[in-house]
Formats: sequence, C-alpha cells, structure tokens
Amino acid sequence: MLNEQLKEKFRQVVENKFQIYNSLFMSLPYDKMTNIGMLLPFLYEESKVGYEVGKDPLQIVEEFFTKHTELRTEEQKLELLFKIIQYIERQVVLFDSIEDAAFSKLHSESDAGTVMQLHERSVQENKLDEIRAKMKDFAVRVVFTAHPTQFYPNAVQGILHDLRGAIMEDSVTEIDTLLQQLGKTPFVNKEKPTPLDEAMSIIYYLRYVYYETIGELYKKLKNRFGTKDYVPNPNIVQLGFWPGGDRDGNPFVTADITLKVAEELRGNILKCYYGHLKNLRRRLSFRGITEILEELSQQLYHSIFHSEELISAEEILSKINAAEKILDEYHNGLFRELLDDFRDRVKIFGTHFATLDIRQDSRVHQQVVDSIISKKSDLNVENLSSEDKLRWLLETDIVLNPAEFEGITKETLQSIINVKEIQKKNGERGMHRYIISNSDEIKDVLYVYAFFKLCGYKVEDINIDIVPLFETIEGLGNAQDVMRQLYELPLYKKHIEKRGNYQTIMLGFSDGTKDGGYLKANWEIYETKERLTKISEEYGIKVIFFDGRGGPPARGGGKTHDFYASQGKTIANHKIEITIQGQTITSVFGNKDQAKYNFEQLLTAGLENDVFKNSAKDLAENERRLLQELAEISFKKYSDLKSHPMFVPYLQEMSTLQYYGRTNIGSRPTKRGSGNELKFEDLRAIPFVGSWAQLKQNVPGFFGFGFALNEMKKSGRFDEVRALYKGSDFFRTLVLNSMMSMNKSYFPLTSYMKNNSKFGGFWNILNDEYELSKKMMLELTSFEMLQQEEPLSRKSVKIREKIVLPLLSIQQYALMKIQKGEGNTEAYEKLVTRSLFGNINASRNSA
Repeated sequence: MLNEQLKEKFRQVVENKFQIYNSLFMSLPYDKMTNIGMLLPFLYEESKVGYEVGKDPLQIVEEFFTKHTELRTEEQKLELLFKIIQYIERQVVLFDSIEDAAFSKLHSESDAGTVMQLHERSVQENKLDEIRAKMKDFAVRVVFTAHPTQFYPNAVQGILHDLRGAIMEDSVTEIDTLLQQLGKTPFVNKEKPTPLDEAMSIIYYLRYVYYETIGELYKKLKNRFGTKDYVPNPNIVQLGFWPGGDRDGNPFVTADITLKVAEELRGNILKCYYGHLKNLRRRLSFRGITEILEELSQQLYHSIFHSEELISAEEILSKINAAEKILDEYHNGLFRELLDDFRDRVKIFGTHFATLDIRQDSRVHQQVVDSIISKKSDLNVENLSSEDKLRWLLETDIVLNPAEFEGITKETLQSIINVKEIQKKNGERGMHRYIISNSDEIKDVLYVYAFFKLCGYKVEDINIDIVPLFETIEGLGNAQDVMRQLYELPLYKKHIEKRGNYQTIMLGFSDGTKDGGYLKANWEIYETKERLTKISEEYGIKVIFFDGRGGPPARGGGKTHDFYASQGKTIANHKIEITIQGQTITSVFGNKDQAKYNFEQLLTAGLENDVFKNSAKDLAENERRLLQELAEISFKKYSDLKSHPMFVPYLQEMSTLQYYGRTNIGSRPTKRGSGNELKFEDLRAIPFVGSWAQLKQNVPGFFGFGFALNEMKKSGRFDEVRALYKGSDFFRTLVLNSMMSMNKSYFPLTSYMKNNSKFGGFWNILNDEYELSKKMMLELTSFEMLQQEEPLSRKSVKIREKIVLPLLSIQQYALMKIQKGEGNTEAYEKLVTRSLFGNINASRNSA
C-alpha cells in the first residue's frame, strides 16, 4: 500500500476503533474511578500546554488539582494519581490490542520481505535455483530470553490475547466484558517471578503461537520453492530459549531449574504432537493406519506424564513413515498432505521444542577455576598465571564430583553434568551451546572445554558448541586475536571439526552500545564480523554470528529486516541468530499474524543478501574510512559524556534507575555487582537504556551521532556523508533507527532540570546534543520530520506518546517531590515504580 493509503487505513482500523472502544472505559465499574475518564483529558491538556510554555511537572500537576478537582489533602491527591495510572495502563492494553488486531489489514502477503515477494522476485530474475541452493546453507534462529522488559503479568497477557480476538470480530459486548475484567485485574506482581515462571510464560507462546506459525511458514516455503526433487530444509527456522539456562548475573537460575525447564519444553512439544495427532486421526481412520497412530498416541501420552518413558523424534517419525507406506499402498494417499504436515512439525521441533542455552559470565568461571585448583591441587592460586591454571585444568586426569564443592562452583559443575541428561531426553538439539559473557581472552573459551573434561566427559562426548560473547568495545577489538589462537590450537581445532567446522560467535549490541555509544558500537560490530568472517574462512571454518539484540535501537533493535538485508558479502551469512526479549516477544512475535510476518522478514533478509547482491550493501574504501571517522568522533563525544562526573549520579538521582528492581517483572537483579556503590560497568543494559527512555531522553540511541555529522559539515565534508547515506544501506539503517529513538524523546518533560544547581549543566549537554542530532539528521535525510518515511510507526508513536503524557507528568511530579523531600516519600516512590509499567508498555520497544 502507498503511504497515504496506509495512513488512511490506520486511521480507520486503529485510531477510530481506539476512540470508540476507549469510550467504554467511561462506564466501567472501577473502584472509586468513575470520573477518571473525564479528568484525564484535563491532565493531558495541562501537560501539553504546560510543557510548551516551560512549566515543570510539579506546577502542571498541582494546577491540575487546583483547576479541575476539589482535592486538598496529600492523601486524596495521591489516591487520584494512582487511579489515573491504573486507568492509563489499561488504555495502553486496549491500544496494543487494537493495533495488533489490525496487523493483517495493514500488512500484505506480498509486502517487501515476505516469502511471496521473495518467490516472485526469484522468478522474475531467474534466481529460483540460487534461492533453493542458499536455503540448504541458511537458517534463522530466534532466541527467546527472560530479560525483564515485559511489564504485563501473565493474567493481563491472557486478556490482551482475548481482547485482540474480540476486536477482530468487532464484538462490542465481549470487548466491554473483557475491559471490565481488565479493570479488576492487577497489573503488578506481588513477588518477583522465578526463572521457572519466566520460562512457562514464554513456553505459552511456543505452544499456542509458534507451533502453528512455524509449521505454516514451512508449508508455505515448500509450496513456493519445493519441487519433485527439492524439499526445503525443515530446520530453516529454529527457536532458542534462555529462561532457565541463562545464569549470567542471575543467582536464581540453578542446575535444578535448568532440568525442570528442559522437561517443560519436552513435555509441551509432546502435548502439541498429541493434540495434532488427535485431529489427524479423525481423518486417517483407515485400517492399518488407525492402529499405528493409536499406538503412537499412547506412547506420547505416557511420555508426557512419565518422563522416564522416553520417546525420540526418530521413533515418532518411524511411526509416521510406517503409516505413510500403508496410506500410499492401500488408500490412494488420501489426506497424505496432513500426514506430511505432522511429520514436518516433528522434524522442526524434535523432542526439544526450542534449544535451551546455558550462559554464564567469564568472571564467574574464573572464580570456579580458582575454587577447583585450590581444592584439588597443591598449587597456590595466588601465584599462578592464567596460562598455568589452564594448563593444569587441561592436563589433570581428575574427575570432579559437584557434591565436593559449594555455591557457584557446585552449580556450574552440576549444570555441565546435566547437559548429558538433557540431550538424552530432548535430543542433542535440546541443549548444545554454552555461551560465555564478557569473553576477552582464549582462556574464557578453554575453561568451559576444561569443565566438561573435569566432569567426566570423554573428548568424543563433548557434544556442545562453546560460544564466546564479545560485548564491550575492548572485547570486540580482541575478538579476532582470540579466535585466531583458538583456531590454531590443536585441541580446539579437533573440537570444531567434531562440531562440523562451525563456530558460533555472539556479539552484544546492548552492552556494546552502553559501552561505546550507538554509532561506534554498530560500526565496531560490523567490522568485527568482517574480521571474524575473514579469519574463519582462512581456517576453513563457517562462522555463525549470534546477535544479542534488544527491542530499541539503543540495544541493537529497531528495523531488524533492514539491518540484516544491509549486510554485504564481506560478512558470513550462514545463519541469522538474534535474541528476542520481553516486550518484543509480545509486540513483534505475539500472535500468529505478526510472528509469521516477522519470521518471514528475517528469513528473506538473509536469503536476499546472498542471492540478490546489491552494490549498495558493499562499502567502498572511501565509505569505510568515512564511517570509521564518524564512529570515532561520536565515540569520543559519548566517552566524554560517560566520564562526566555527573553521568552516574544523574541516572541515580534524576531517573527511575533505582526503581527498576522494585517492579517484580524479572528474576534477575538489575546490576551485576553486589556492592552498594553504583558503578557504570555493573549497570545492566536494560535498566540503563530503560531509564533514559523513562526520562524521554533516549541518550544511548543518538548521543554523539549528531555531533559527528556536524563536525563533518564544519569541515566542508557533509556532501560525503550525504553520498554515504544514499549509497550505503547499512549507514541509512543506522540513521533511521537513531531517528526512531529521537522521535520517542521529549526533552520539554525534563526541561526544569536545566535550573538544577547540581545537574543543570549536564542536562544542557544532553538537550544540546539531541537538538543538534535532530537538526543534522533531518538535513542529511531531507526529511521534514522524524520517521517521515514510516507513517504507520510515526502515527503509532504519536498516539502512544499522547496516552502516556499524563503518566510522564505524574512520574516526574513524584520524582520532584522525592528530590525535595516533601510529603510522603514512601508513597511517591511507589508512584514512580507504578508509573514505569504504563510508560514501558506504551513504548513497546523501550525507546
């Protein structure tokens, strides 16, 4: 659809519906909330007009009380503000549901990046055989994490799902009933979820969304690209899973929890097969086949409820093949396509459903190593170099018993021993990767290899991919040397050969951006991928890049299809692997229509990259030099900001950073260190980026970018940057993603801070860079407004920002009260914490 048609369609199916159904809130039987719907527009108007004329949130909210209410006591005012927050939270849910319900009306099967469009282009350009060949050497893996960015409790997610369905049917009665339920349903978890709770929340999507979605997508690929002699690889779309296996900074993920999550994954895929088979048997009611499928059904049932009675994917496939043989020989192949579909699901999901990864920080492994050597040798750990420790670990014949140790050492060793049990039950695909955060040196990878040896694994039984995660700017810089050393090491070379000469390397966008700023991090990762591609090819190894990407551009998110489609042939393209977390699961992969569309977008981005080579994807030498210059200039600007003495105090005192841990949305602590002092390096990327988003400043998504552009302009080289923007898909994607971050910023909200004696100068630095970045990017793109070429996204952002503006006013009002030490501090702190939910949910990707 053309932009104008899209905007009109959005107005009809989203904006209009929101206005209509939003009016139902007015009559809902909320406790003491009957007049909230009438008061809210006044608070919005006071906020909108107030910020335009330079008023601060304290003035705005107090004037709202004076002009539009008769409330006089602090207790009465606080009660009203809490009710307004509850009301806005539910408005956000309604808008989410309406927008999600409209997805299929705003997106077409033939849109750019869909399987249909890829097929049509392949036919037109005579590239079908090349696409088929690439499909043999390509896959997409989406890895679901439990990172705490999902603020909807499970009960609310259930309502959201039902509400979306009711809106699609335009059932006013059902919508009204669900909104009443929403009004009575708490939005806050009383306690933090456990890692198992987090896992079950995402397994819900595996079972009720992705089982069907990926099955249907594979069927579409077979229909479009399959021939009599060619069938697409059923593992072309894969699922990964971190809840219950991601130990990095989460002391609540234990070896026992990992086993339980693996069992839940196995049990739930078998339940999917059992239900699927039940429907299949209604059609395949033929003599000879009925008996086979009945037996298979009984086996699945027993394996679901008796975990010791294992059934493998191979056994299930064997039964399906036996049924197929009878179907073809005696029943004319009737309903064979239904049997084929069931078999395809088993090939796709095995008995694992999603691959459960283990992840741990290299610094924790160092503690484990020291603990082992101290207990099992006569050596003095204090006097040993890293090389000495590694030599002892690899040469000793000792087999360790986890029970001999305590704490993290015991847990680490037990989790490694459990890999064998998980692989036995769920298949090797069920768990075959160990990811090491903060990898900087060769020892970080080899320690993990040594752990398996120490736990009694024979070399030939170490069926695990050891995955270094390079995430800081320093780590990215060391990556090439680390991998070269590993590739040249006979012991590791033999291990990689056993793993099919594939090496997965993870790159951290979130922590990279936090460490180096937006432009520098993205360019550093791009160059690191190029260097790692080159060195891997030298050693005959196929490298797979696993990108740790979050929702917003500041954590590597944004326009994901455009990002992957923009990578040239200098970067290995055997697989696209990305992390998907929290809100992005629900907002991008939360229902079948969205999930299918976005899986297709990822898949076609990778396939297009190789087959339809576009010169705009490959950077010329002069373009590379220019990008390097821009990255270095912006890095210097961002580094100066990070080293500013007010940087951490500003986040600690003026933002919502310290309140993230009180929201009970995730099991993981909000910082890595255990001390009371807040250090930049201990800050988690999610609360770090999220706190900037709550301030409506989104600093990590743009800071330094505008400064770098302006430096080029001052030196008379802006035409070079314009040429880079027009000629490089990669650079253009970075610019557009950064503009998205800026479009969700609103500095008038915090302009009162410029008068703060302690932080006024720091706020001005942030505001000046925002204004400069906005000005320079509009000049660069020739746009009149941010996100000009993305009408749907722009309109969605505009409505969402309108919904939450009163909420932002309340949050800043409460923060100002706390800073001034006025009134009931405890109540105002609760007000800040509660305000986080609606703001984050409305932002969808937290930027």
